[in-house]
Amino acid sequence: MNAAVTATGVTKRFGPTTALDDVGIELTPGETHALVGRNGAGKSTLVSILTGLVPPDSGTVRFGEEPAPALSDRDGWRRRVACVYQKSTIIPTLTVAENLFLNRQAAGLAPIRWGRLRSRARDLLDSYGVAVDPGALAGDLGVEQRQLVEIARALSLGTRFIILDEPTARLDATAIERLFTRMRALSAQGVTLLFISHHLREVYEVCDRVTVLRDARWIRTAPVADLDHDSLVGAMTGEAVGLTDVPPRLTKPSEPALDVKGLRLTGFYDGVDLTLRRGEIVGVTGSGSSGKVSLAETVGGLRRADTGEIRVGEKTVDAGSVPAALKAGIGLVPEDRHREGLVPTLSVAENATMPIADRLGPAGTVLPARMATVADDMVHRYDIRTPGLSAPVTSLSGGNAQKVVLARALSTGPRILVLINPTAGVDVRSKESLLGAVRAAADAGTAVLMVSDELDDLRHCDRVLVMVHGRVTAEFPAGWDDTRIVAAVEGVSTKEGS
Repeated sequence: MNAAVTATGVTKRFGPTTALDDVGIELTPGETHALVGRNGAGKSTLVSILTGLVPPDSGTVRFGEEPAPALSDRDGWRRRVACVYQKSTIIPTLTVAENLFLNRQAAGLAPIRWGRLRSRARDLLDSYGVAVDPGALAGDLGVEQRQLVEIARALSLGTRFIILDEPTARLDATAIERLFTRMRALSAQGVTLLFISHHLREVYEVCDRVTVLRDARWIRTAPVADLDHDSLVGAMTGEAVGLTDVPPRLTKPSEPALDVKGLRLTGFYDGVDLTLRRGEIVGVTGSGSSGKVSLAETVGGLRRADTGEIRVGEKTVDAGSVPAALKAGIGLVPEDRHREGLVPTLSVAENATMPIADRLGPAGTVLPARMATVADDMVHRYDIRTPGLSAPVTSLSGGNAQKVVLARALSTGPRILVLINPTAGVDVRSKESLLGAVRAAADAGTAVLMVSDELDDLRHCDRVLVMVHGRVTAEFPAGWDDTRIVAAVEGVSTKEGS
C-alpha cells in the first residue's frame, strides 16, 4: 500500500540543541498510528514539521506521491494535514459556524449570508455526527465538543491526515470512548490519524502501529500487537520498567488536617463531607460531570461554595480566595497548568518561587542570588529539566512545566496539597517523578487531596472516593481493583469495597 504520509531523514536543530536527529515515520491510508516518547523526545518538533510550521534542516516530507508544499503555502498545508492540539485553536468569541468556515464564510468579495453559513455548518456537523449548535459561541463548548469542531473543520478542507495531540488529556472515560468510536469511523473512511498520548493503554486500545522517539532519535516502529507494555516503555526510556508497581505507603495518617462539612455549589456538587488526616493521600475520581474538579477547586480557593465550611486544623478558611487558601496552608496544582498554573512571561525561577517571594529579600524585595539558590534547590529536588533558571517557563516540556507547578505548590510547606489531574499530558518518567514528590510530601506530614481520572495515579492513595452527580457515593481503601472503581464511577455500584 502506498504511504499516506512519509517523513525521511528529518533533522532539526535549534541553536546548540538537536530536537530531531535523522528521524523518519511512515503512515498508511486509514491507519491510526501512535507517536510516543518522553517529554523532550522530539514529538512536538516532528508535529511542527509535519504541519509545515517549521522547516527541517535536512530530510523530506511527502503526502502520498507529492512533496510537501512550500512553507509559505498555508492553504496547501491545510488541505493535507491538520492538528488538534491539547490547547484548542478554536476562537472562543466566534460561533461554531464561524470557526468551521473561518476565512471561508463567503466566496470572494460577496457578502456573508449568515443563515446560509449556519446551514452549511449544520450539514457539515451532521455528516460527522457532531451534536453541536452551529450558532453557539465556541467559548461555551466543552473540551470534547471543541475537539470535534476542530476535526470537522479539518475534514471540510479536504484533509485526510489528522494529528491528535493528547486528545484525551482532559476528557473523562465516557468522552474518551466516544472519541475512539469516531476515530475508528474516520479510519474506516480512509482518514489517516497520528495519535500522540502518554496514556499507553489508549495506544493499545485504538492504534494499529506505534513509533517511538527517544532523545530526538527514532527508536522503533512496530505493530502495537507485537509490543507488550514493558517493551514499549523500555523503548521510550531505554530501561526495563513496569507500569503499575506502586510501593506500599509506610507512613500512617494521624490527626485531622482538613475538614470539609456540608459543601454545596449549585450545579456542581451537593452535601460533600470530607476529612483528610496528616500524611494521608486521598484520591477523588468520577466522570466529567461528577463535580470532582469543582470540589478540589473550591478547597484550593478557585471557587466559592454556596454553603458549607472548610477548616484547616482549627481555623475556617475564607471561601473563594486563593490568597486565603495559601495563608491557611493549602497548596494547589490546578487542572490547567497553562492558564492557571504558570505565568508564561516569567522564568522558571520566578514561577517556582512566586508564593515565597516575600522570603527572598528584605522589605518585600527579591534578591536575585537568593531566588537563584532556592530555585536551584527546587530544580534538583524535583528533577526539573531546564536549560537554566532564567529560561522562560514556556521553553519547558509538559512534564517539566508540571514539575514547576508542583514545586511552587510545595514551596510554602503546605499543610494541605490539592492536586487536579497532576499527571495529565506528561510522560512515564515525569509521572514517576511527580508522584514520588507527592508521596514524599505526604510522608513528611502533608495531607494530600488528589483528583484524577488516572487509575495509576490513584494507586498511590490510601483511600479513593468516587463522586457521581455531585455526591460521594463510594469509598475504597488501598488495594482496590480496577473493575470496582470503574463500576462505581459509572454508577453501577455505590457500595464500599476493596
